[in-house]
Amino acid sequence: MTLEQKIARINELYKKSKSSEGLTEAEKSEQALLRKEYIDNVRQNLRNQLNNINVQNEDGSIENLGERYGSKNA
Repeated sequence: MTLEQKIARINELYKKSKSSEGLTEAEKSEQALLRKEYIDNVRQNLRNQLNNINVQNEDGSIENLGERYGSKNA
């Protein structure tokens, strides 16, 4: 399932949860799982972006913040 399909399914389940019909227990678990996957994806994308930020120091050298502070230093 692509990210777009997951988002569409999350929205579909949300709308159903707000209707008079409500969600079944299986749909509630699916919704929780999809939301967790989505949040994990957003966090990973943000982490990747932050790890690729370069800063120019006063002496003119370029420093990658991911190598200094992030997961690139592992």
